[in-house]
Amino acid sequence: MLLNDSNNTRLNNSGRVPYLEFTPLIDIPFIAHGFSTRLGGVSTGMFSSLNLGSGSSVYHDSFDNIKENFIRITESIGVEPDSLVISDQVHKTVVRLVNNNDRGKGFTVPRDYKEIDGLITNTPNVTLVTKYADCVPLFFVDPVKKAIGLSHSGWKGTVGRIGQITIDEMVCAFNSNPKDIIAVIGPSICADCYEVGEEVAVKFMYVFSDNISAILLKNDKGRYQLNLWEANRRVLLDAGLSDEHIHISKVCTSCNHELLFSHRKTGGKRGSLAAFLAIKDTEAVK
Repeated sequence: MLLNDSNNTRLNNSGRVPYLEFTPLIDIPFIAHGFSTRLGGVSTGMFSSLNLGSGSSVYHDSFDNIKENFIRITESIGVEPDSLVISDQVHKTVVRLVNNNDRGKGFTVPRDYKEIDGLITNTPNVTLVTKYADCVPLFFVDPVKKAIGLSHSGWKGTVGRIGQITIDEMVCAFNSNPKDIIAVIGPSICADCYEVGEEVAVKFMYVFSDNISAILLKNDKGRYQLNLWEANRRVLLDAGLSDEHIHISKVCTSCNHELLFSHRKTGGKRGSLAAFLAIKDTEAVK
């Protein structure tokens, strides 16, 4: 689906570079959030232009370019570069609780953690960051306990129910009530653009056996179209979230490949987008 067709995702052009924001989160006063586009940066070629990662194990952008791009997008969203805590994504389901001691990790200082696909915090001025180029960003905000979570859910993370694991970690760490949590299933590849083979389809048939046709549809090539949006929505419902608190962006990275990086559309020759979520400051959460 194209950006213009979405009723809960909009392009914010008010800052140094544009970014996407989500209407269900805009009016929550204690958070800052955003999802980058590929516009307004300094990278060139396949990384043009706001690349926030190397892109793949084969293709690499310069560190200076990536650093400058992060500085531009954080300025637009309204968070400090040294507040970033960046995941170490490996398509698993480990979620890490972070705080002030983690500020800058993955950007201004080295990480001391590995294989982290999800982050949670209730600490002000700590910005959670995860990266994307078709996979599903999951934003979580608990407006009662003033806590947040951000997780990366590709097909492996979706089958592994990282959304539910993130909610469970918020319940454990912050005593969150899942019914209070507001979730956004962010920009990612849509079912029409996401074709998978039998080996992936079988895993989804096993995990999502109830009404699988809403998640997986066999195409005329003997393969399957996979709906990660609906699969993640069901995971969040199973985790106890209210249906009215689950919002799907419905913006496809592949359909919007001129605005967003898409691994599938480019055959891996691309940069990386990033999701940002932060509690603004101590005064805002009182």
